[in-house]
Amino acid sequence: MKSKIKNLGILTGGGDCPGLNAAIRGVIRKGYTSGLKVYGICNGWEGLMQEKIMPLNINMISGLQQRGGSLLGTSRFNPLATPDGLNTIISNLEKHSIDALITLGGRNTLKVAEKLSDNGVKLVGIPKTIENEIVGTDISIGFETAVNVATQTIDQIHNTARSSNKNFIVEVVGRQTGWVATFSGLAGGADAILIPERPFSFSKLNSLLEKRYRRGKSYSIIVIATGATIRSDDTDEEQVFTSSSRVDPFGNVRLGGIANFLANEIENKTGLETRSTALGYIQRGADPIAADRIMASRLSVAAVEMALDGLFGKMASINGGKIVEVPIKDLENQVKYVSSELYSTASLFFG
Repeated sequence: MKSKIKNLGILTGGGDCPGLNAAIRGVIRKGYTSGLKVYGICNGWEGLMQEKIMPLNINMISGLQQRGGSLLGTSRFNPLATPDGLNTIISNLEKHSIDALITLGGRNTLKVAEKLSDNGVKLVGIPKTIENEIVGTDISIGFETAVNVATQTIDQIHNTARSSNKNFIVEVVGRQTGWVATFSGLAGGADAILIPERPFSFSKLNSLLEKRYRRGKSYSIIVIATGATIRSDDTDEEQVFTSSSRVDPFGNVRLGGIANFLANEIENKTGLETRSTALGYIQRGADPIAADRIMASRLSVAAVEMALDGLFGKMASINGGKIVEVPIKDLENQVKYVSSELYSTASLFFG
């Protein structure tokens, strides 16, 4: 059944990632050719709370697909933690005559989208996150480029490690899952990959490095996700390395710095000179590679088509190369973890 929408809104929530502008371009183009007026909400849910809404037109999309970041800006603002936040958003959508909303975001953004959908807001989601942990889709916007950036960095680290005879720890994004670490580590020829799904101990890691050294290997490359879990050799207790006790609006503690910590521990325990590199925001800010531009274009066009067809409360996803519609409510409290099969393949090349 066709939906009688005239005004379509779009926002990008959570952290920025490569491919957002390509998706915004797709929504504008498809909306324009379908006779819709398209409005951009600046800075995610915060902008919708503050009525930072602007009209978008076809003249804005020239060259937009190759740019990183988000034309609209983004934020980690959480309206669920704000008094009367949902009601304010619903009221502002009605005030500006926005009939339906396209939301690009990760698990936290989609969690808000689910609550809005439950309260009658007509919306369609698009998965975007460089961490690739959203269930219901094979891949999310931003992931391919993040892996490419990490792989290029690992390649460069190989050159300096080989020349200087040092071990290097490369820290990549990965709060709960190790998708970027596993993909980039496998592609970049890492000698060990440490991810949240597979707790590691210092003793086993140090043994691997010493074994390589005895075999005549003058250096090793370890790729580690920010949320990798350290298991105590003495007590079997597990811990995640946090850089601060502060949490974001969705209650997520700030991670980072595990590579530097691990490098010091390895050097102290083995005597092998070890350095660290943390990629940080360059994984987010890169211009999207072709795969992300194409996927973002496909998903954004599909999302507008879903809105026109009245298929609300769903997310446009990729499954086996095809676009499918996944109910947003099916995503609640679920995380897509790195499979045993994939990690087993990667670990074949360790040591």
